[in-house]
Amino acid sequence: MSSPAPSPTFPATSPAPGDTPGAPVTHTGVDGKGVLISEPAMRQLGALMASQGGDKLLRVGVRSGGCSGMSYTMDFIDGDQILADDETYTYEPDGAPSFRVVCDPKSLLYIYGMQLDFSSALIGGGFNFTNPNASQTCGCGSSFAV
Repeated sequence: MSSPAPSPTFPATSPAPGDTPGAPVTHTGVDGKGVLISEPAMRQLGALMASQGGDKLLRVGVRSGGCSGMSYTMDFIDGDQILADDETYTYEPDGAPSFRVVCDPKSLLYIYGMQLDFSSALIGGGFNFTNPNASQTCGCGSSFAV
């Protein structure tokens, strides 16, 4: 069995000088790694974290199932539910409390480099996943194949 892919390293959390004006701002963990999270998704996650109360973490991952064979999972967990081999990334959004995102190593192989976005549109709104590893995605937006 091959070893897991190294944790991704991403560019700075805001567009660099010379980037396209209006390009979406994305955030990574403070170490420059983890899932890319857009500014709208950061705001929504911050609001959801605040409503959960306590010291919750966001667990992201994948599981078998869904229209295309695999589906994304997101859930809030307590700190005592972090497993020894989980990867944990700390995000520090501007003007909001920091929060942590946890991912198991198997899921990380499938979501390496993924971007999490959020739309408040009435149709097709919610969290959206853009995964460079997906060879096929479904119209539901939460299912993929590799």
